[in-house]
Amino acid sequence: MIADRDAMLRRLHELRSEHRDLDTVIARIDGSAVDQLQLQRLKKRKLKLKDEISWLEGRLVPDIIA
Repeated sequence: MIADRDAMLRRLHELRSEHRDLDTVIARIDGSAVDQLQLQRLKKRKLKLKDEISWLEGRLVPDIIA
């Protein structure tokens, strides 16, 4: 169980890092003369990463009934 949790935390760190990197790339190229299809793909990837991050965070935080 602890190994699974450690693996999930590592994966969460990787996803957050990639999400930040994409944020930087998108900010740099948005508005410039760049392929709009490529920009759209980057934004979709960023949203997918956000969904994966949310899912992992939900798995790591136990459900506590208040």
